[in-house]
Amino acid sequence: MRPLLDVEKLAKSFGSVRAADSASLSVEPNTVTALIGPNGSGKTTLFNLITGYQHPDGGRVTFRGRNITGSNPGALYRQGLTRTFQQARIFPQLTVEENLTVAVGYSWPQLFGRRHNQSDRERAARLLDDFRLTHVADLFASELSYGQRKLVEFAAILMSSPTLVMLDEPTAGVNPAMIATMEHHIRQRHAEGVTFLIVEHDMGFVMRLCNPVVVLNQGKEIFSGTPEQVQTNPLVLDAYLGG
Repeated sequence: MRPLLDVEKLAKSFGSVRAADSASLSVEPNTVTALIGPNGSGKTTLFNLITGYQHPDGGRVTFRGRNITGSNPGALYRQGLTRTFQQARIFPQLTVEENLTVAVGYSWPQLFGRRHNQSDRERAARLLDDFRLTHVADLFASELSYGQRKLVEFAAILMSSPTLVMLDEPTAGVNPAMIATMEHHIRQRHAEGVTFLIVEHDMGFVMRLCNPVVVLNQGKEIFSGTPEQVQTNPLVLDAYLGG
């Protein structure tokens, strides 16, 4: 079986800083893969290169057997590859329900004219209920807590029924109860066939949820294995402890 996502020798420099240095990794279908590494190891840059928010200086990205290197993020969304960000990207001037509805791809006139497809509104309602956000559906997103915004962003990207979801630090800055909620939804969607690639610093979260774990350092993969292997690998320990 070929990988769902295959990253081959991606390179990206910002001046003299080599943020991605021939970085390669594979994500197999129906896995929850973690991408970890010390601060500044290039994890978010790699996410940006894969999802088209930055263009690589070299290398190749393949998704579902197709070359998607440098593709437009919107095109990738329609192909089934979606992502979240460290700081949740939602529309603060829209209600929570509207944030989910607009994720389907409505134009602004359609959105504010309330000419929504009924099935999309029903899907949004089901997701809000599943994420226990129904009670805030009519609030503006700007009124939500930080953790609630992260949940809304997660729910919104699920509106497209994605094949691969890339989460950039989903638990950063949220309380333990919200972390448990996030973990529950990842497990639930994974059981339904969704594949995940997750950048995360919370090692407890990673060890409970993810397999395999890919370790990045100085812009390149240095190890990939089970959570148990990662915890005892000398290269990984050296990267985190600074040798």
